[in-house]
Amino acid sequence: MSAQIIPSRTPAETTLVESFGAVKATLPGTADVAKLREENFAAFVEAGLPHRRVESWHYTDLRTIMREALPLAPVPTPAALEGLRKDVGALTLHGTKLVLVDGAFVPELSDTVPAGVTVHSLASVLTKGPAELLTLLSGEGLGAGDAIVALNAAMMQDGIVVEVAPGAVIAEPLNLIYATASAMPVARFSRSLVAVGAKASVTIAESSLGEGGRSGQTNGCLIFSVGDEAKVNHTTQLTGSLANSIRIDTFMVSLGAKVKFDSFALVSGAGLTRRQIFLRFNGEEAEAALRGASLLRGREYADTTLFVEHLAPSCVGRELFKYILDEESVGVFQGKIHVAPEAQHTDGKMLSKALLLTDGVAMNNKPELEIFADDVACAHGATCGGLSEEQIFYLQARGLPYKEAEALLLEAFAAELVDELEDEKAAENFRSEISTWLAGRTTA
Repeated sequence: MSAQIIPSRTPAETTLVESFGAVKATLPGTADVAKLREENFAAFVEAGLPHRRVESWHYTDLRTIMREALPLAPVPTPAALEGLRKDVGALTLHGTKLVLVDGAFVPELSDTVPAGVTVHSLASVLTKGPAELLTLLSGEGLGAGDAIVALNAAMMQDGIVVEVAPGAVIAEPLNLIYATASAMPVARFSRSLVAVGAKASVTIAESSLGEGGRSGQTNGCLIFSVGDEAKVNHTTQLTGSLANSIRIDTFMVSLGAKVKFDSFALVSGAGLTRRQIFLRFNGEEAEAALRGASLLRGREYADTTLFVEHLAPSCVGRELFKYILDEESVGVFQGKIHVAPEAQHTDGKMLSKALLLTDGVAMNNKPELEIFADDVACAHGATCGGLSEEQIFYLQARGLPYKEAEALLLEAFAAELVDELEDEKAAENFRSEISTWLAGRTTA
Protein backbone atom coordinates (compact mmCIF):
# COMPACT_ATOMS: atom_id res chain seq x y z
CA MET A 1 0.00 0.00 0.00
CA SER A 2 1.46 3.34 -0.99
CA ALA A 3 0.51 6.69 0.43
CA GLN A 4 -0.37 9.51 -1.94
CA ILE A 5 1.05 12.88 -0.98
CA ILE A 6 -1.37 15.69 -1.76
CA PRO A 7 0.25 19.10 -1.29
CA SER A 8 -2.03 21.57 0.42
CA ARG A 9 -2.66 24.93 -1.16
CA THR A 10 -2.90 28.16 0.71
CA PRO A 11 -6.07 30.26 0.26
CA ALA A 12 -4.07 32.61 -1.98
CA GLU A 13 -2.85 29.75 -4.19
CA THR A 14 -6.39 28.35 -4.42
CA THR A 15 -7.73 31.75 -5.47
CA LEU A 16 -5.02 32.08 -8.13
CA VAL A 17 -5.92 28.68 -9.56
CA GLU A 18 -9.57 29.66 -9.68
CA SER A 19 -8.76 33.04 -11.21
CA PHE A 20 -6.65 31.55 -13.98
CA GLY A 21 -9.39 29.06 -14.84
CA ALA A 22 -11.94 31.85 -14.97
CA VAL A 23 -9.99 34.34 -17.09
CA LYS A 24 -7.59 32.36 -19.26
CA ALA A 25 -9.97 32.28 -22.21
CA THR A 26 -10.21 36.09 -22.10
CA LEU A 27 -6.49 36.82 -21.83
CA PRO A 28 -4.91 38.12 -25.06
CA GLY A 29 -2.87 35.96 -27.40
CA THR A 30 -2.84 33.37 -30.13
CA ALA A 31 -3.23 29.65 -29.57
CA ASP A 32 0.54 29.37 -29.12
CA VAL A 33 0.44 32.06 -26.46
CA ALA A 34 -2.43 30.27 -24.72
CA LYS A 35 -0.33 27.11 -24.69
CA LEU A 36 2.58 29.07 -23.23
CA ARG A 37 0.28 30.41 -20.53
CA GLU A 38 -0.89 26.90 -19.62
CA GLU A 39 2.69 25.62 -19.40
CA ASN A 40 3.77 28.47 -17.18
CA PHE A 41 0.76 28.17 -14.93
CA ALA A 42 1.38 24.44 -14.55
CA ALA A 43 4.94 25.30 -13.46
CA PHE A 44 3.57 27.79 -10.95
CA VAL A 45 1.04 25.31 -9.56
CA GLU A 46 3.75 22.69 -9.14
CA ALA A 47 6.01 25.10 -7.25
CA GLY A 48 3.36 27.17 -5.46
CA LEU A 49 4.07 30.58 -4.02
CA PRO A 50 7.79 30.91 -3.14
CA HIS A 51 8.71 30.12 0.45
CA ARG A 52 11.80 30.03 2.65
CA ARG A 53 12.90 26.59 1.40
CA VAL A 54 13.42 28.13 -2.06
CA GLU A 55 16.94 29.53 -1.85
CA SER A 56 16.33 32.70 -3.84
CA TRP A 57 13.28 33.45 -1.67
CA HIS A 58 14.74 32.30 1.64
CA TYR A 59 14.37 35.67 3.36
CA THR A 60 11.03 36.59 1.77
CA ASP A 61 8.52 33.85 2.51
CA LEU A 62 5.80 34.96 0.12
CA ARG A 63 3.70 31.87 0.81
CA THR A 64 3.31 32.99 4.42
CA ILE A 65 3.11 36.72 3.79
CA MET A 66 0.54 36.62 0.98
CA ARG A 67 -2.57 35.45 2.80
CA GLU A 68 -5.02 36.22 0.01
CA ALA A 69 -4.95 36.81 -3.72
CA LEU A 70 -6.82 39.92 -4.80
CA PRO A 71 -9.18 39.97 -7.79
CA LEU A 72 -7.65 40.84 -11.15
CA ALA A 73 -7.75 44.47 -12.20
CA PRO A 74 -10.67 45.11 -14.56
CA VAL A 75 -10.27 46.83 -17.91
CA PRO A 76 -10.30 50.60 -17.23
CA THR A 77 -13.54 52.30 -18.23
CA PRO A 78 -13.57 55.39 -20.51
CA ALA A 79 -14.88 57.47 -17.59
CA ALA A 80 -12.04 56.31 -15.34
CA LEU A 81 -9.47 57.13 -18.00
CA GLU A 82 -10.96 60.59 -18.48
CA GLY A 83 -10.66 61.08 -14.74
CA LEU A 84 -6.94 60.37 -14.97
CA ARG A 85 -6.33 62.73 -17.87
CA LYS A 86 -5.98 65.82 -15.66
CA ASP A 87 -3.59 64.07 -13.28
CA VAL A 88 -1.39 62.92 -16.14
CA GLY A 89 -1.40 66.39 -17.66
CA ALA A 90 -0.27 67.90 -14.36
CA LEU A 91 2.89 65.79 -14.23
CA THR A 92 6.02 67.87 -14.65
CA LEU A 93 8.22 65.07 -15.94
CA HIS A 94 10.46 65.99 -18.85
CA GLY A 95 10.37 63.73 -21.84
CA THR A 96 7.65 61.50 -23.29
CA LYS A 97 4.84 60.11 -21.10
CA LEU A 98 3.72 56.54 -21.75
CA VAL A 99 0.86 55.69 -19.39
CA LEU A 100 -0.17 52.26 -18.15
CA VAL A 101 -3.40 52.02 -16.13
CA ASP A 102 -3.65 48.93 -13.96
CA GLY A 103 -1.00 47.38 -16.19
CA ALA A 104 -2.70 48.21 -19.51
CA PHE A 105 -1.06 50.58 -21.99
CA VAL A 106 -3.36 53.54 -22.71
CA PRO A 107 -2.32 55.43 -25.89
CA GLU A 108 -4.97 58.15 -25.42
CA LEU A 109 -3.30 59.27 -22.17
CA SER A 110 0.20 59.01 -23.61
CA ASP A 111 2.32 61.42 -25.64
CA THR A 112 3.34 60.99 -29.24
CA VAL A 113 6.65 59.16 -29.32
CA PRO A 114 9.69 60.74 -30.98
CA ALA A 115 11.11 59.58 -34.31
CA GLY A 116 12.97 56.31 -33.94
CA VAL A 117 10.59 54.94 -31.30
CA THR A 118 7.61 52.63 -31.88
CA VAL A 119 5.20 51.51 -29.18
CA HIS A 120 2.60 48.75 -29.06
CA SER A 121 0.41 47.30 -26.36
CA LEU A 122 1.44 43.89 -25.11
CA ALA A 123 -2.03 42.61 -25.96
CA SER A 124 -1.63 43.53 -29.64
CA VAL A 125 1.80 41.88 -29.87
CA LEU A 126 0.54 38.69 -28.23
CA THR A 127 -2.33 38.61 -30.72
CA LYS A 128 -0.66 39.75 -33.93
CA GLY A 129 3.08 39.42 -33.44
CA PRO A 130 5.61 40.05 -34.91
CA ALA A 131 7.33 36.81 -34.03
CA GLU A 132 10.66 38.39 -33.07
CA LEU A 133 8.99 40.50 -30.38
CA LEU A 134 7.15 37.44 -29.05
CA THR A 135 10.51 35.72 -28.72
CA LEU A 136 11.96 38.63 -26.79
CA LEU A 137 8.88 38.76 -24.54
CA SER A 138 9.62 35.21 -23.45
CA GLY A 139 12.69 36.53 -21.67
CA GLU A 140 14.98 34.12 -23.54
CA GLY A 141 15.41 31.88 -20.51
CA LEU A 142 16.05 34.62 -17.97
CA GLY A 143 14.26 33.99 -14.69
CA ALA A 144 13.71 30.34 -15.54
CA GLY A 145 12.52 28.33 -12.56
CA ASP A 146 11.14 31.32 -10.67
CA ALA A 147 7.49 30.67 -9.75
CA ILE A 148 6.57 34.36 -9.75
CA VAL A 149 8.01 34.83 -13.24
CA ALA A 150 6.02 31.80 -14.41
CA LEU A 151 2.86 33.21 -12.79
CA ASN A 152 3.45 36.51 -14.59
CA ALA A 153 3.84 34.75 -17.94
CA ALA A 154 0.62 32.83 -17.37
CA MET A 155 -1.51 35.73 -16.17
CA MET A 156 -0.04 38.72 -18.09
CA GLN A 157 -2.93 40.98 -18.99
CA ASP A 158 -1.25 43.82 -20.83
CA GLY A 159 1.82 46.05 -20.86
CA ILE A 160 3.84 48.09 -23.30
CA VAL A 161 6.32 47.12 -25.97
CA VAL A 162 8.82 49.84 -26.90
CA GLU A 163 11.10 49.50 -29.91
CA VAL A 164 14.03 51.85 -30.41
CA ALA A 165 15.34 51.73 -33.95
CA PRO A 166 19.00 50.89 -34.60
CA GLY A 167 21.14 54.00 -34.43
CA ALA A 168 18.37 56.19 -32.97
CA VAL A 169 19.44 58.63 -30.29
CA ILE A 170 16.44 59.56 -28.13
CA ALA A 171 17.32 62.81 -26.40
CA GLU A 172 14.50 62.99 -23.83
CA PRO A 173 13.52 60.19 -21.43
CA LEU A 174 10.66 57.81 -22.15
CA ASN A 175 8.63 57.86 -18.93
CA LEU A 176 6.66 54.71 -18.09
CA ILE A 177 3.95 55.96 -15.71
CA TYR A 178 1.94 53.43 -13.71
CA ALA A 179 -1.56 54.62 -12.72
CA THR A 180 -4.66 52.90 -11.42
CA ALA A 181 -8.36 53.33 -12.12
CA SER A 182 -9.55 50.85 -9.52
CA ALA A 183 -11.12 52.17 -6.34
CA MET A 184 -10.59 48.82 -4.60
CA PRO A 185 -7.31 46.94 -4.10
CA VAL A 186 -6.66 44.69 -7.11
CA ALA A 187 -3.99 42.44 -8.55
CA ARG A 188 -2.07 43.46 -11.65
CA PHE A 189 -0.05 41.25 -13.96
CA SER A 190 1.83 43.22 -16.59
CA ARG A 191 4.74 42.38 -18.85
CA SER A 192 6.61 44.98 -20.89
CA LEU A 193 9.53 44.98 -23.28
CA VAL A 194 12.08 47.59 -24.30
CA ALA A 195 13.93 46.43 -27.40
CA VAL A 196 16.85 48.71 -28.21
CA GLY A 197 18.51 48.42 -31.60
CA ALA A 198 22.25 48.39 -32.21
CA LYS A 199 24.04 51.71 -31.59
CA ALA A 200 20.84 53.32 -30.26
CA SER A 201 20.63 55.41 -27.10
CA VAL A 202 17.62 55.86 -24.79
CA THR A 203 16.61 56.63 -21.20
CA ILE A 204 13.71 54.77 -19.60
CA ALA A 205 12.26 56.25 -16.39
CA GLU A 206 9.61 54.42 -14.34
CA SER A 207 7.35 56.10 -11.78
CA SER A 208 3.85 55.84 -10.32
CA LEU A 209 0.91 58.23 -10.46
CA GLY A 210 -1.39 58.38 -7.44
CA GLU A 211 -1.71 54.86 -6.06
CA GLY A 212 -0.79 53.25 -9.35
CA GLY A 213 1.57 50.38 -8.69
CA ARG A 214 1.72 51.29 -5.03
CA SER A 215 -1.40 49.55 -3.73
CA GLY A 216 -2.87 46.06 -3.92
CA GLN A 217 -0.74 43.32 -5.46
CA THR A 218 1.53 43.90 -8.44
CA ASN A 219 3.43 41.25 -10.36
CA GLY A 220 5.25 43.17 -13.06
CA CYS A 221 7.94 42.14 -15.49
CA LEU A 222 10.06 44.52 -17.60
CA ILE A 223 12.40 43.05 -20.19
CA PHE A 224 15.32 44.88 -21.78
CA SER A 225 16.86 43.52 -24.96
CA VAL A 226 19.81 45.72 -25.88
CA GLY A 227 21.62 45.46 -29.20
CA ASP A 228 25.35 45.82 -29.82
CA GLU A 229 26.98 49.15 -28.97
CA ALA A 230 23.74 50.60 -27.62
CA LYS A 231 23.43 52.74 -24.52
CA VAL A 232 20.55 52.54 -22.03
CA ASN A 233 19.91 54.50 -18.85
CA HIS A 234 17.11 53.24 -16.61
CA THR A 235 15.66 54.70 -13.42
CA THR A 236 12.89 53.48 -11.14
CA GLN A 237 11.13 55.55 -8.49
CA LEU A 238 9.37 53.02 -6.29
CA THR A 239 8.24 55.20 -3.41
CA GLY A 240 5.12 55.71 -1.32
CA SER A 241 3.81 52.13 -1.44
CA LEU A 242 0.75 51.66 0.72
CA ALA A 243 0.31 49.42 3.76
CA ASN A 244 -0.51 45.77 2.98
CA SER A 245 0.61 46.19 -0.62
CA ILE A 246 2.79 43.58 -2.28
CA ARG A 247 4.83 44.69 -5.25
CA ILE A 248 7.13 42.30 -7.06
CA ASP A 249 9.01 43.72 -10.04
CA THR A 250 11.11 41.45 -12.21
CA PHE A 251 13.70 42.88 -14.59
CA MET A 252 15.23 40.74 -17.29
CA VAL A 253 18.17 42.32 -19.09
CA SER A 254 19.95 40.85 -22.10
CA LEU A 255 23.01 42.76 -23.30
CA GLY A 256 24.83 42.61 -26.63
CA ALA A 257 28.47 43.46 -27.28
CA LYS A 258 29.95 46.80 -26.17
CA VAL A 259 26.67 47.88 -24.57
CA LYS A 260 26.55 50.43 -21.78
CA PHE A 261 23.64 49.79 -19.40
CA ASP A 262 23.03 51.83 -16.26
CA SER A 263 20.14 51.31 -13.83
CA PHE A 264 19.21 53.04 -10.57
CA ALA A 265 16.21 52.54 -8.27
CA LEU A 266 14.98 54.39 -5.21
CA VAL A 267 12.74 52.32 -2.93
CA SER A 268 10.74 53.47 0.07
CA GLY A 269 7.23 52.83 1.31
CA ALA A 270 5.02 50.51 3.29
CA GLY A 271 4.12 46.94 2.47
CA LEU A 272 6.44 44.47 0.79
CA THR A 273 8.63 45.36 -2.16
CA ARG A 274 10.81 42.90 -4.02
CA ARG A 275 12.92 43.76 -7.03
CA GLN A 276 14.51 40.81 -8.74
CA ILE A 277 16.95 41.39 -11.55
CA PHE A 278 18.22 38.81 -14.01
CA LEU A 279 20.99 40.30 -16.16
CA ARG A 280 22.97 38.44 -18.80
CA PHE A 281 26.09 39.55 -20.68
CA ASN A 282 25.69 37.92 -24.09
CA GLY A 283 28.25 40.01 -26.01
CA GLU A 284 31.83 40.89 -25.21
CA GLU A 285 33.11 44.17 -23.77
CA ALA A 286 29.74 45.24 -22.39
CA GLU A 287 29.41 47.32 -19.23
CA ALA A 288 26.51 47.31 -16.77
CA ALA A 289 25.92 49.16 -13.53
CA LEU A 290 23.04 48.23 -11.22
CA ARG A 291 22.51 50.53 -8.25
CA GLY A 292 19.79 51.23 -5.73
CA ALA A 293 18.94 52.89 -2.44
CA SER A 294 16.24 51.63 -0.05
CA LEU A 295 15.02 53.98 2.70
CA LEU A 296 12.87 52.08 5.18
CA ARG A 297 11.09 52.84 8.44
CA GLY A 298 8.20 51.42 10.47
CA ARG A 299 7.62 47.81 9.37
CA GLU A 300 8.55 48.42 5.75
CA TYR A 301 10.19 45.56 3.87
CA ALA A 302 12.39 45.74 0.77
CA ASP A 303 14.10 42.84 -0.98
CA THR A 304 16.58 43.21 -3.85
CA THR A 305 17.70 39.98 -5.47
CA LEU A 306 20.15 39.84 -8.39
CA PHE A 307 21.46 37.16 -10.70
CA VAL A 308 24.19 38.46 -13.02
CA GLU A 309 25.42 36.05 -15.68
CA HIS A 310 28.67 36.65 -17.56
CA LEU A 311 28.55 34.52 -20.71
CA ALA A 312 30.97 36.57 -22.84
CA PRO A 313 34.55 37.77 -22.29
CA SER A 314 35.82 41.15 -21.15
CA CYS A 315 32.60 42.50 -19.63
CA VAL A 316 32.38 44.80 -16.63
CA GLY A 317 29.62 44.55 -14.02
CA ARG A 318 29.13 46.86 -11.05
CA GLU A 319 26.38 46.31 -8.50
CA LEU A 320 26.00 48.58 -5.48
CA PHE A 321 22.93 48.72 -3.24
CA LYS A 322 22.48 50.77 -0.09
CA TYR A 323 19.95 50.51 2.70
CA ILE A 324 18.98 52.88 5.51
CA LEU A 325 16.92 50.94 8.03
CA ASP A 326 14.99 52.65 10.83
CA GLU A 327 12.51 51.55 13.54
CA GLU A 328 11.45 47.92 12.73
CA SER A 329 12.10 47.75 9.02
CA VAL A 330 13.67 44.82 7.19
CA GLY A 331 16.05 44.83 4.24
CA VAL A 332 17.13 41.91 2.06
CA PHE A 333 19.96 41.78 -0.44
CA GLN A 334 20.80 38.61 -2.34
CA GLY A 335 23.13 38.73 -5.28
CA LYS A 336 25.02 36.19 -7.33
CA ILE A 337 27.66 36.77 -10.01
CA HIS A 338 28.00 33.78 -12.32
CA VAL A 339 30.99 33.65 -14.67
CA ALA A 340 30.88 31.01 -17.41
CA PRO A 341 34.09 29.27 -18.61
CA GLU A 342 34.18 31.32 -21.83
CA ALA A 343 33.78 34.65 -20.00
CA GLN A 344 37.50 35.28 -19.50
CA HIS A 345 38.66 38.72 -18.35
CA THR A 346 35.39 39.39 -16.55
CA ASP A 347 35.52 42.31 -14.14
CA GLY A 348 32.65 42.01 -11.67
CA LYS A 349 32.04 43.65 -8.31
CA MET A 350 28.98 43.42 -6.10
CA LEU A 351 28.48 45.25 -2.80
CA SER A 352 25.68 45.87 -0.32
CA LYS A 353 25.93 48.52 2.41
CA ALA A 354 23.40 48.97 5.19
CA LEU A 355 23.06 51.55 7.93
CA LEU A 356 21.12 50.24 10.90
CA LEU A 357 19.65 53.10 12.89
CA THR A 358 17.87 51.16 15.67
CA ASP A 359 18.12 47.80 17.38
CA GLY A 360 14.73 46.78 15.96
CA VAL A 361 15.76 46.57 12.30
CA ALA A 362 17.00 43.54 10.39
CA MET A 363 19.24 43.25 7.34
CA ASN A 364 19.79 40.00 5.47
CA ASN A 365 22.80 39.99 3.13
CA LYS A 366 23.83 37.16 0.86
CA PRO A 367 26.30 38.05 -1.93
CA GLU A 368 27.72 35.10 -3.89
CA LEU A 369 30.27 34.35 -6.58
CA GLU A 370 30.12 31.37 -8.95
CA ILE A 371 33.19 31.42 -11.21
CA PHE A 372 34.18 28.87 -13.85
CA ALA A 373 36.77 31.00 -15.71
CA ASP A 374 40.36 31.31 -14.50
CA ASP A 375 41.34 34.82 -15.60
CA VAL A 376 38.85 37.16 -13.95
CA ALA A 377 38.72 39.92 -11.36
CA CYS A 378 35.60 39.46 -9.26
CA ALA A 379 34.69 40.52 -5.75
CA HIS A 380 31.67 40.81 -3.52
CA GLY A 381 30.97 42.14 -0.08
CA ALA A 382 28.39 43.32 2.40
CA THR A 383 28.58 45.70 5.31
CA CYS A 384 26.16 46.54 8.14
CA GLY A 385 26.72 49.17 10.79
CA GLY A 386 25.59 52.38 12.40
CA LEU A 387 26.52 55.98 11.82
CA SER A 388 29.95 57.09 12.94
CA GLU A 389 29.68 58.85 16.29
CA GLU A 390 32.96 60.61 15.50
CA GLN A 391 31.51 62.14 12.34
CA ILE A 392 28.37 63.22 14.22
CA PHE A 393 30.51 64.77 16.95
CA TYR A 394 32.55 66.58 14.29
CA LEU A 395 29.40 68.15 12.84
CA GLN A 396 27.96 68.95 16.28
CA ALA A 397 31.21 70.70 17.16
CA ARG A 398 30.49 73.00 14.21
CA GLY A 399 27.06 73.95 15.49
CA LEU A 400 24.70 71.38 13.96
CA PRO A 401 22.07 69.80 16.27
CA TYR A 402 22.35 66.02 16.58
CA LYS A 403 19.36 65.25 14.31
CA GLU A 404 20.60 67.57 11.58
CA ALA A 405 24.09 66.13 11.76
CA GLU A 406 22.64 62.64 11.51
CA ALA A 407 20.41 63.61 8.55
CA LEU A 408 23.36 65.19 6.74
CA LEU A 409 25.38 61.98 7.00
CA LEU A 410 22.41 59.85 5.93
CA GLU A 411 21.77 62.07 2.92
CA ALA A 412 25.39 61.84 1.87
CA PHE A 413 25.24 58.03 2.20
CA ALA A 414 22.16 57.65 -0.01
CA ALA A 415 22.79 60.49 -2.46
CA GLU A 416 26.21 59.14 -3.43
CA LEU A 417 24.45 56.82 -5.87
CA VAL A 418 22.23 59.58 -7.26
CA ASP A 419 25.26 61.72 -8.06
CA GLU A 420 26.27 59.15 -10.68
CA LEU A 421 23.12 59.69 -12.78
CA GLU A 422 23.72 61.41 -16.12
CA ASP A 423 20.28 63.03 -16.15
CA GLU A 424 20.61 65.96 -13.73
CA LYS A 425 16.84 66.58 -13.65
CA ALA A 426 16.25 62.99 -12.60
CA ALA A 427 19.03 63.29 -10.04
CA GLU A 428 17.40 66.40 -8.57
CA ASN A 429 14.09 64.56 -8.26
CA PHE A 430 15.72 61.65 -6.43
CA ARG A 431 17.62 64.01 -4.11
CA SER A 432 14.30 65.68 -3.28
CA GLU A 433 12.72 62.30 -2.47
CA ILE A 434 15.64 61.44 -0.19
CA SER A 435 15.46 64.82 1.55
CA THR A 436 11.70 64.43 2.09
CA TRP A 437 12.20 61.01 3.64
CA LEU A 438 14.94 62.32 5.92
CA ALA A 439 12.86 65.34 6.91
CA GLY A 440 10.08 63.00 7.99
CA ARG A 441 12.54 61.16 10.18
CA THR A 442 14.00 64.34 11.66
CA THR A 443 10.60 65.61 12.76
CA ALA A 444 9.34 62.27 14.04
